[in-house]
Amino acid sequence: MPALFSGLFPLIVVVLLLAYSIRVLREYERAVVFMLGRFWKVKGPGLVLIVPFVQQMVRMDLRTRVLDVPPQDVISKDNVSVKVNAVVYFRVIDPEKAVIQVELFEAATSQFAQTTLRSVLGQHDLDQMLSEREKLNVEVQRILDERTDAWGIKVSNVELKHIDLNETMIRAIAKQAEAERIRRAKIINAEGEQQAAQKLVEAGQILAAVPQAMQLRYLATLHDIASERSSTIVFPFPTDLAETLTALAKPRAG
Repeated sequence: MPALFSGLFPLIVVVLLLAYSIRVLREYERAVVFMLGRFWKVKGPGLVLIVPFVQQMVRMDLRTRVLDVPPQDVISKDNVSVKVNAVVYFRVIDPEKAVIQVELFEAATSQFAQTTLRSVLGQHDLDQMLSEREKLNVEVQRILDERTDAWGIKVSNVELKHIDLNETMIRAIAKQAEAERIRRAKIINAEGEQQAAQKLVEAGQILAAVPQAMQLRYLATLHDIASERSSTIVFPFPTDLAETLTALAKPRAG
């Protein structure tokens, strides 16, 4: 029995070592392998063999990660205090750098995203924050991508989620919007009066060129008034009679 156990012991040790050394990586995973503490190579995906006690492996996920940036207190260029939060989409493109160059790449990216968000938004006015979100998203994404490239990280997108204002500022913006609508209404009304006056001048010139047109217009107006149910009393006055009286009045005046 002892002889049998002594014969099986090496076999059991070999099986355990093989089981310990075999690693299976999914398609989106990579293994950063260190040999005696020094970087050796990046392996995967699929079946990976690790030499026990000699090599160590750090598993790295290459899928896109979503980082929720907590609300940040930002003072805009026009001295307005707002709270802004955002979401950052990034992924590891170089597992070697993500393991060697930075201790915790996700925490480091989060902290850098917070400082970048405050720095970029602080250079813009409140109106720009509210109306030019796409431009600000691109600017923050560009800065993050440039700074995190040394960590083997690719920032693919940044989106500003909410810009929270205090009640006083909300009321001020509402008053500003109301004043802007009133201004536009006055301008539209003035432009309408200008266009109407221009059309009346053109109509007067046309009617003055053809006296019969003035008579027809006079009759059309009488017809419109008569068709309405109202208490208005109309006394027709021939336009040619007015012209005759005007012609008779001229010699007397002379």
